[in-house]
Amino acid sequence: MTDERSCPCGSKKDYAECCAPLHRGARRATTAVELMRARYSAFVRQEIDFVLDTAAPEGDREERREHIERWSRESTWHGLEIIDTEAGGESDDEGVVEFIAFYDDPDGDEVEHHERAFFRREEGEWIFVDGVPARQDPYVREEPKIGRNDPCPCGSGKKYKKCCGKAA
Repeated sequence: MTDERSCPCGSKKDYAECCAPLHRGARRATTAVELMRARYSAFVRQEIDFVLDTAAPEGDREERREHIERWSRESTWHGLEIIDTEAGGESDDEGVVEFIAFYDDPDGDEVEHHERAFFRREEGEWIFVDGVPARQDPYVREEPKIGRNDPCPCGSGKKYKKCCGKAA
């Protein structure tokens, strides 16, 4: 991120006005999507306590802390895109936020983490419950698939498996 004052969540607000008050506990998220944005910002800014405190309390907290700290610290974060929301408003008790988080992993590989995140209210506060990979649309070929025994499309007159398909 080039501007340290900009909030990583993509709101175009200053961090101090956007997610920082949530990270410091000065206010609580009023919607599931607001918590999703604040959690993304917490990963970027390595606010690990916020990530843990806003998640359902399943599993070993210290084991999760180590994993989250490493992932947060070793990744280069590039942005968050909210794709869709289901419920999760100020008057709801549950909600779903579909998002893509863009980052480079420690090996420098570009990652698009596409997930459906599930949230619920507990004692009046939104928490992250679980996430599952978002269903991707199946790949649809624009041209028919070439079979191994079909003529090679390069025009050589050979079977595909004996020509251009040999390298594949």
